[in-house]
Amino acid sequence: MAIQLDLLNSIPYFQGLSRPELEDIRNVIFEKKAERNDIVLTEGDPSTALLFLVSGALKLFKTSSEGKEQILRILRPGEAVNDVSIFDEGPNFTSAQAMCPAVLYGIDARRLKAMMDKYPAIAGNSRRILAQQVRHLGTLVEDLSFKPVIGRVAKILLEYARETPGPRPRLTQQEKAAMAGTAREVVGRSLKALEEEGAIRLEHNRLVVENRKALEDIVAAFS
Repeated sequence: MAIQLDLLNSIPYFQGLSRPELEDIRNVIFEKKAERNDIVLTEGDPSTALLFLVSGALKLFKTSSEGKEQILRILRPGEAVNDVSIFDEGPNFTSAQAMCPAVLYGIDARRLKAMMDKYPAIAGNSRRILAQQVRHLGTLVEDLSFKPVIGRVAKILLEYARETPGPRPRLTQQEKAAMAGTAREVVGRSLKALEEEGAIRLEHNRLVVENRKALEDIVAAFS
């Protein structure tokens, strides 16, 4: 399938570029597809190309020596998958797994460097994006260190309930636990407590946000 310019333009790394510049970049972009549960990247493996999600959803996660999973982010279309390992030329910082059928664009690391030299706007975009990732990881550490589980769960539900285009895969209770840095049973108790507060409704393995303001108040109470 031909690389679509509108999708390429939606990737923050390439925003602000002219149409001729995007067409030039399109010539060195390749497409990659993944089905639900496919492992797109494995933590510790070498990275040779920068990948961008253009449709679907991926989870970025790290795994402990005991097999415990910590989800760092749920990637949305337009976001890069492995930029840290590309820019520091080290192994993959995280693993990445498709949560539903996904399409990715990629660019070889050497060609990316050539394009950054040719179009300085890409380098400027890169600095901003990497700074945002550092801020996100700092916030994650703060949440895991200082917020009670119910506050973490409420924040996850709020962030995941954001309006986004395209299909939105359902988070399992285990995935919520892996994002909140706790056990599945503890998340279950937190969800029950949020239901009693009238913030959510649980029905047949489906979670409905009933009162966003209540969730926001719970998150704010532990900020």
